[in-house]
Amino acid sequence: MKVLSSSGESAAGTAARATAVTIRKFGFIVLTIVIAALLSSQSALAARRHHAAAAAEATDEESNASTSSTALGAYSEACVLEPTTGTVIFESPNAHQPWPTASLAKMMLMLIVAEKIHDGSLKLTDNITTSAKASEMGGSQVYLKEGETFSLDDMMKAVVVHSANDASVAVAEYIGGSTEAFVVMMNQQAAAIGMKDSHYYSVHGLPPAKGQPPDVASAYDQAILARELLKYPDVIRWASIDTAPFRAGTFILRNTNHLVRTYPGCDGLKTGFYDKAGFNVVATAKRNDLRLIAVVLGSQHKLTNFKEASEMLSQGFLNYEMHPVARKGAPIAQSVAITDADTNSIKPVWGGDAGVFVKRGDEKNAIKVDYNLPSSIAAPLKAGQQIGTANVTEGGKPVASIALLAPSDVAKSASLTKRLLSIF
Repeated sequence: MKVLSSSGESAAGTAARATAVTIRKFGFIVLTIVIAALLSSQSALAARRHHAAAAAEATDEESNASTSSTALGAYSEACVLEPTTGTVIFESPNAHQPWPTASLAKMMLMLIVAEKIHDGSLKLTDNITTSAKASEMGGSQVYLKEGETFSLDDMMKAVVVHSANDASVAVAEYIGGSTEAFVVMMNQQAAAIGMKDSHYYSVHGLPPAKGQPPDVASAYDQAILARELLKYPDVIRWASIDTAPFRAGTFILRNTNHLVRTYPGCDGLKTGFYDKAGFNVVATAKRNDLRLIAVVLGSQHKLTNFKEASEMLSQGFLNYEMHPVARKGAPIAQSVAITDADTNSIKPVWGGDAGVFVKRGDEKNAIKVDYNLPSSIAAPLKAGQQIGTANVTEGGKPVASIALLAPSDVAKSASLTKRLLSIF
């Protein structure tokens, strides 16, 4: 016998309908949850993408980036230069194309500071006080606080090793009075050393603000700048640091240039990154008597710049050498007659070191040394007195002129009368 509800539906039918309603309600709830989860996931993904883009624009160092930039071309700008002679042994077709420097802009700050230390207008012990502007800098930083003071030496370690934007601003303000005035100094210095494909708008190289052009320099210009920097020992001292304590050891500076840790002989110089600039590096290494500079700009992938720079340096060291010609204090092969002295002749010594940059295997045919010496020279002579020169040519082209010096004092002989009197 069927049991009917008050509406005339059986109990079983009522139960089935209720179950169906429940299933539909539950399905709707599940569907709502799934849709909400998908929307939440898309929102989170969008937030992460926005955060990543913001981070890429906020930082200027490769150590904070992990992906390539789709805005870049399919190749890097590159150049390899031997700094003593200025010889370019390799350059890409676009080595003179201006390219965003990112933090390589700090290399010009490094040069100005190094020159002023050299001429005595700055001292490594000078105290640099952090301004409000410096303390508010983003990107790579050492988190300077307004009013915080460090020595110029410590600030420059932060600039060169850690690529600290806040320290760059603090140093620039100390020297120039303002970052704007210091940028003028940077461009004047660039023109003075022959950087024709470069222009600076900032002291740090961060991504430009809206409407502001980026700092730019070509690979060749960066090599010229590196060549100037190598004249100053403080630059290599800073740039060769792997890690160093800062703020009494509460913050550790770690060199953004991986090659100082991974490439034998590398002791500098600087890296730079932001999205549109790509991964940039200026590297220098020395093996035996040969030093080379390699520049790679605009690499699309993290670490590719280091790989390309190390490969170019290795090819340079493999195929070229600084062939030694002179060693300071060593005697030359030729003698000079001495008159009015108890000794008949002396062998002059080299007044300095000299080498010739040549392709390996070419040194025997290419290098010639001509001595410009008198046939004789009268005593007395003083040790270190210049008595001639040696002119070095490579492939018929003048390479160096080196002083030739007396190796020791040579006294004038006593007169015959004095010698006879000394016997009695």
